[in-house]
Amino acid sequence: MKKPTLGVAIITKNAALRLAQCLDAASFADDIVVIDGGSTDGTAEIAREHGARVIEHADWPGFGPQKNRALDTLATDWILSIDADEIVTPELAASIRAAIAAPQADVYAVDRLSSFCGAWIRHSGWYPDWIPRLFRRGKARFSDDLVHERLVFDASAQRLTGKLLHYSYEDFDAVLRKLDAYSSAGARQRAASGKSGSFGKALARGAWAFMRTYVLRAGFLDGRAGFQIAVFNAETVYYRFLKLALLAEQGQSSTRHVQ
Repeated sequence: MKKPTLGVAIITKNAALRLAQCLDAASFADDIVVIDGGSTDGTAEIAREHGARVIEHADWPGFGPQKNRALDTLATDWILSIDADEIVTPELAASIRAAIAAPQADVYAVDRLSSFCGAWIRHSGWYPDWIPRLFRRGKARFSDDLVHERLVFDASAQRLTGKLLHYSYEDFDAVLRKLDAYSSAGARQRAASGKSGSFGKALARGAWAFMRTYVLRAGFLDGRAGFQIAVFNAETVYYRFLKLALLAEQGQSSTRHVQ
């Protein structure tokens, strides 16, 4: 029988910091494709130096559509979708190879462990974090969400052994950049679905996000990092609803000018 092939799909935008480590850890794959959204920090060059196929797109359709672009460029039997700041551990690599050699499912979930400014987080709603990432080609696709995209598939996912290490927030500059980007994308996504925002909603939802993260999801057990994550979640939600209200005001203003 023909040996099953594995492709790795990665999307990037100024992801030079961890990309080499990410690609080296995924070098057991038969094909690696990087869809780059206009990086200016040498990301594309690093990807090519480490054996990846690089396809550059100047536009940005959102996380879900961009990840689907990566899937569509692969012709392998199996696909592993990872981010440029995620590292496949040797144990997970061995588990992936074993799974595709003798598949028991069409979709597999990985055990992701994420860090926040240098601290590995085991509570705060961040862990355990089983996410489907390995699948037989054609059996799954990402949702078209601008942010917080998810893998859509029919069957249940089986779990793999080994960790996927996620260096999600390297420093506070990254925290602030993602806070702004995620709140803006979330506001646009909600506006497109007809939802509304206000100062009251922003305040109430932000406070609830803090309580849910720090208390209900035991963020206090993560120490200082847990408190910082709870504040980050609260601010992201708060600004998301303020920006959503602003989008509605801008839309009403445009309508009045047209009339």
